[in-house]
Amino acid sequence: MKILVINGPNLNNLGAREPGYYGVNTLTDIQDSLADKANDLDADVEFFQSNHEGAIVDFIQASSQDAHGIVINAGALTHYGISLRDALIDSRLPVIEVHISNVHAREEFRHKSVFADIAVGQIVGLGHRGYQYALEFLVAHLGEKASR
Repeated sequence: MKILVINGPNLNNLGAREPGYYGVNTLTDIQDSLADKANDLDADVEFFQSNHEGAIVDFIQASSQDAHGIVINAGALTHYGISLRDALIDSRLPVIEVHISNVHAREEFRHKSVFADIAVGQIVGLGHRGYQYALEFLVAHLGEKASR
C-alpha cells in the first residue's frame, strides 16, 4: 500500500518557523518518523514538498495512479488552492488533511479549508504527531475498504 505525503508552502522551514505554532521538528524529522511508522504498518510512503501549487498538482497527477491514499498538509493553499482541490478530486484517492497547529484557534481566514468536504477527515492541532495519526488512520481505512 502506497501513501503520498504532501506538504505545501513554507513547510520546508519547519523547525525554524514559528516554533510556538509548529514546534521544533523539521520536515525531515517528520518524514523520518513517518517512514518508520509506515514500515511498522507495512505501507510505503512517498514524500513531496513544494512552495508552488502547480508543482503539487503536477506531483499528484503523476503519482496518484500507483498510490492508494494521500496525507496532505497544504499549508496556506488550504484556504484557496482550488486547482489543488481539483487535483485531489481527480486522483479519486482518500485524503486526510493535516495541520500541525490548531487552525481553528488562529486567524479567521485559517478556519476555512477548500479540502474539508472532499477529505475523509482532518487532523488539526496535534503537532507533528498528526501526520502519524493520519497515516495510521488511512492505512486502517484502506484495509477496511479492501475487506468489504
